[in-house]
Amino acid sequence: MDRDWIATARTLSEALPYLQRFSGAVVVVKFGGNAMGDDAAMAEFARDVVLMRQVGVNPVVVHGGGPMINEMLTKLGIKSEFVRGKRVTDRATVQVVEMILSGLVNKRIVQAIMDAGGRAVGISGKDDDLMVCVADDPELGFVGRPVEMNVQVIRDLYSAGIIPVIAPVATGMADNETFNVNGDTAAGAIAGALQADRLLLLTDVAGVKNAAGEVMTQITPEEVRQMTRDGVIAGGMIPKTETALMALDEGVRAVTIMDGRTPNACLLELFTDHGAGSQIRSTEPRVKPRVR
Repeated sequence: MDRDWIATARTLSEALPYLQRFSGAVVVVKFGGNAMGDDAAMAEFARDVVLMRQVGVNPVVVHGGGPMINEMLTKLGIKSEFVRGKRVTDRATVQVVEMILSGLVNKRIVQAIMDAGGRAVGISGKDDDLMVCVADDPELGFVGRPVEMNVQVIRDLYSAGIIPVIAPVATGMADNETFNVNGDTAAGAIAGALQADRLLLLTDVAGVKNAAGEVMTQITPEEVRQMTRDGVIAGGMIPKTETALMALDEGVRAVTIMDGRTPNACLLELFTDHGAGSQIRSTEPRVKPRVR
């Protein structure tokens, strides 16, 4: 008999405790980075999400779309101003943001999940007032910080066997206000409001590295704070770890910052001993199934 088939069967068998552990679990996945621009990577991500759903996990997908927004702003000749390295989102820009995120990117992911045999529905933070924001920094214009979350619509979708795909565009306190929300921030707020079992932040890096440059597989929130104070966690990793700590404070069991370019990254993280990337959690991991 072909060894590959035997290996596949063994892999499935070894996954049993993990499959039991995550049956009925809510897993929020932030999908972004290079994988979004590549059709093959998008199809593989969609297949992983459909498999998660098939084995009883409730995946909730939150996506970004920065590079595609930049491309469209350039095409339309909309010049961006930057304050301290961050884009100022004026009214013209936020319209393009909504168009790209809620339209183009969101529906591409929905379509990929449908093509993989799953059921998906795309919404944004505006739908059913899912995410209500205030301006995070008045100088940056319509960049939002979530202040009120109404996640029942997400529960309604996954309870019906549908995978929610969420664009990080939100409504404001005033009528007809639109906010652009950082994708990681949106995913963290949604995971927190759902009290999710896991938040998976897919990025273009291998995980959180220590002072020696090695990826740390398990980190406590206190270690994250210390590494940030010491300047070991710096640059683009800071907002990701901040999102992780905020989500943990709100009751998410564990957050993993991982490389979305790794084949089947989500499956590796959830269903194998190996895991993927850096997991931040305050409690000891547990593999044994919950006793019903």
